[in-house]
Amino acid sequence: MTTVALPEELLLLAYDDVSGKAVGSRIGLDLGMAAAVLVELALAGKVAYSDGMIVVTDDTPTGEPIADDVLRRMAEDAPHTPASWVQRLRHGLRDRVLADLCSRGVIRDVDETALGFIHVHRYPTVDGSVEVDIRARLTKALGGGEPPDERTAALATLVAAVRMEPALGLTGDELREAHNQLEKVGGIAGFTGEVSLEESTIRPSVALVIATLARAIHAALGAPRP
Repeated sequence: MTTVALPEELLLLAYDDVSGKAVGSRIGLDLGMAAAVLVELALAGKVAYSDGMIVVTDDTPTGEPIADDVLRRMAEDAPHTPASWVQRLRHGLRDRVLADLCSRGVIRDVDETALGFIHVHRYPTVDGSVEVDIRARLTKALGGGEPPDERTAALATLVAAVRMEPALGLTGDELREAHNQLEKVGGIAGFTGEVSLEESTIRPSVALVIATLARAIHAALGAPRP
């Protein structure tokens, strides 16, 4: 089975498998994917949170092209706050992630022309096994029990931060319950202050980066509609 990085995982959850169209908040997904790239770099030990900024601690490439491009940009730039980085990185990121998934045969690009000159792109799923694994990990996390691994805990927190629960096929009370459980996963992992970083199930350096990015996304999106 093809494995994908966190930004790709978020995107696959947000796009309908059949229609190939994105559902939910466009800016929310873009902010979430930008944060996900930074989380990938934190998981790889390349960036850390220090004195209010996300800084590069190791500029050695990871071997993942999108993450390495972001790492290079960060290394060449001055440190910025998490809020600044997600805004800086979100522009154009979706197109790169879509192109990467197409090149790997996970989705395909369907170019439809309207009125003879307007191009509309859809991205239906080709290899569904990738998303099946993503959803299985989130379903297990939603079920409670054993704490999820770092990557799944980060994904759960990002899904909650960008309010992507409807992409899980839930509505009404189930949707609200899923949001609460996803936030609980983040709490147990030490992302929301419910437990100390010393008690976190995630490496403190990674937990700190994810916590600050989640807060940056919440601030950018504002309060959810009632």
